[in-house]
Amino acid sequence: MSGAGGISLHAVDVSTGRPAEGLAVRLLRINENGGELIAAGVCGKSGGFDHPSVRGEGISAGIYAAEFDVSEYFTAQGTDLANPAFLGIVRFQFGVADPSQHFHLPFKFTAWGYSLFRGGL
Repeated sequence: MSGAGGISLHAVDVSTGRPAEGLAVRLLRINENGGELIAAGVCGKSGGFDHPSVRGEGISAGIYAAEFDVSEYFTAQGTDLANPAFLGIVRFQFGVADPSQHFHLPFKFTAWGYSLFRGGL
């Protein structure tokens, strides 16, 4: 995807080995006022989040944060969580120096932990 730009989010619930359909996500651009919401919604059947930002719309150089509402997801799945849940909203802050590059963020998680990194281009 060289030159394609954009930020894609893809979530997998590794406790079940399935894509995290319905996981609420938000993408923010960090600024002096805290953050500007770029995109919000839920992951689809494949675990991917489809929004124009995936294709580069609205993405420029700067600091971003991806937020994943893990406790809401597991509650909706019928998982009995402690109160408060061990993981609530997972926030991952990252920099985009070259907005012509594509930034793929695979999020693999359970109710107890997660892995998030810049995946393959």
